[in-house]
Amino acid sequence: MAEMDTSSGGGHKKGPGVKKGKKLSTRVDLTPMVDLGFLLITFFIFTTTMSQPTAMRLFLPKDTEKPEEQNKVKASGALTLLLAKNDNIFYYEGELLPDGSNFKSTTFKEVRDVILNKKKSTNPDDFVVVIKPNKESTYKNTVDMLDEMTINDVKRYALVDISPVEEQLIAITQGATPQ
Repeated sequence: MAEMDTSSGGGHKKGPGVKKGKKLSTRVDLTPMVDLGFLLITFFIFTTTMSQPTAMRLFLPKDTEKPEEQNKVKASGALTLLLAKNDNIFYYEGELLPDGSNFKSTTFKEVRDVILNKKKSTNPDDFVVVIKPNKESTYKNTVDMLDEMTINDVKRYALVDISPVEEQLIAITQGATPQ
C-alpha cells in the first residue's frame, strides 16, 4: 500500500501569514508485490514439467556361450555396414567373399539408397542390417547410422564387433584412396 508521510517537511513560512503547500514525501510499500512474485514463482515451479530424457531404446540379444544358440540370419537378407574414419562407410551384402569382391564403399549421403535398395530386394522377414563400427569411427557416426535405421524403418539391426578380416579390408581400401 502506498501512504503519504505528513509528519515532516514543509512548514517554512517566509513571512507572517503566508501559507504554502507542504512538501509531502511518498513511500510505497512493496510487500504485496514481493508476495505476488513469490506466489508466481511457486506456481510456475509446481506446474512446470521437467524435460523427459530422450533415449533410444535398444533391445540387444542375450549373450550366449554356445554358438548354436545365437540368432541365425539368412545370408541373402543381411547387409553389413562397416563404419570407418573420416565418415567413410564400407558395406557388403550377404557374406563377405574370400577375395573381397563384394566389399564396397559409400558415404553417409548415399547409405540411405544402399539400405533402401537392399530392403526392396529382400523379403522383409529376412532383412537385417549389421552395423560394425571401426576403432577409428566416431560415436556420432554410430548414432547417425542408428538414426538411418529409424528413418528407413529397419526393424532388425544389430551392433556387432568388427572382425580382423574386415579391419584389414578397411585399412587396405583407405590406404589405397587418397584422404
